[in-house]
Amino acid sequence: MNCTVSVIIPALNESANIAVAVESARNAGVEQVIVSDGGSQDDTVEIARKHGAQVILSDPGRAIQQNAGAAEAHGEILLFLHADCQLPADAVQQIANLIAEGQVSFGAFQQEIDAPGWGYRCLSAGNAARVRYLGLAYGDQGIFVKRELFQQVGGFPFEPLMEEVVLMKRLRENGRPALLTGPLKVDARRWQSRGIVTQTLRNWCMLAAFQLGVSPKKLVQFYPRHDTDSKSSD
Repeated sequence: MNCTVSVIIPALNESANIAVAVESARNAGVEQVIVSDGGSQDDTVEIARKHGAQVILSDPGRAIQQNAGAAEAHGEILLFLHADCQLPADAVQQIANLIAEGQVSFGAFQQEIDAPGWGYRCLSAGNAARVRYLGLAYGDQGIFVKRELFQQVGGFPFEPLMEEVVLMKRLRENGRPALLTGPLKVDARRWQSRGIVTQTLRNWCMLAAFQLGVSPKKLVQFYPRHDTDSKSSD
């Protein structure tokens, strides 16, 4: 079974990564690659266009940018790819095989964090387990969803943080997410800048605070953008 896939890449000052992200999507055979730029001050837009992406200009904010990209997409499947990630060459085929089974309409990929060491392998395994047992995929795992289902649940919430967590909760009302083998390659920058343990504990604390009712508008002040704080990453 064939299916059409539109990849949406939210970007902000990602000139170092955007070419590889776009090329990985094109090499995977997707129908459409959309870069939704939130006001980059570097060469992100020019590089994305040079590599064949459709570029749209959006207000900043990952949820806003991804919803804007989704509104321009015409694929049967929407795949949201972070700019520091790379799709496997057979990503479309993996999704098509899943959709052909007719039981699952959304999911994500297993990761391969692009750095050596057992710590990163453990992180990847833990993130995969989170999808399998909690039904919760994060944005850096390449969330994909049927376009009609994405529209049905209202897309990403207009929150400055945890937008993918809310989306996954909405999607889980329609079943459990699939975890495809991937692997989807992820830049290790966020963990390298702060350390594996520190960054992981930080993420856990942010998620726990959110689950306890702390507003994303308050949490975002503790999670600076990758291009404004050398010790953090989107």
